[in-house]
Amino acid sequence: MPRPALPPPPPPPGIRAWPDQEALLADRARAMGELLRLSIGPVRLLLLWLTAAGFAIGWTIFGAALRMFAEGVDIFSHLFGAIAGAIGLGFMIPTGLVIGFGIASDAEVRGRLRSWSALTRDPAGDGRYSAPGLSLLWFLPSFLLCAYGLWLSFTVPAGARPGVDTLTGVALLMGLGLILWITGLIGVAKAVSHYRWALRLVARHPAPAAERGGAHR
Repeated sequence: MPRPALPPPPPPPGIRAWPDQEALLADRARAMGELLRLSIGPVRLLLLWLTAAGFAIGWTIFGAALRMFAEGVDIFSHLFGAIAGAIGLGFMIPTGLVIGFGIASDAEVRGRLRSWSALTRDPAGDGRYSAPGLSLLWFLPSFLLCAYGLWLSFTVPAGARPGVDTLTGVALLMGLGLILWITGLIGVAKAVSHYRWALRLVARHPAPAAERGGAHR
């Protein structure tokens, strides 16, 4: 999940030089708006799903390779299995790394968003960052994906029939269920994290009059 350059964190207290509170609030609003878009924008959700789909495709191809090895009767079956396994790993390794780096980058985005929000208060404008529609867009499909992944992971091995269902086939479906569960869990965690942060942001008490009259330096 590649991400463009992030807005920089707010400068340390000793070198802040906003001329007034309005300039501070303007910079804060620009940074927080961009960080919010990079955190829970619809494009981020689509990229998560596409990356997870790439990993699932790789796992499916790798599972087919395992079946070729398990059921192959000649050297050609093993050769095709090795080729399919390499292709599957070629999908899984980069997409898995992208997901891992994306999770680390999301943590950095959340940290900068909290830093900018803690810089000062804006009772009149902070409500815009609650974004309940975006939180719901992340939560609902992610919850359904997570639930289906868990259901698949538990029902497939429980319903496996000896002599009918192969070990590789069960492992393939369980792996797909795990991929769905983890993808949904990432989305649910992001939606809940943003909702909790937004509640704390809008629940703040208004800033004292002295703070509203000038910028922090």
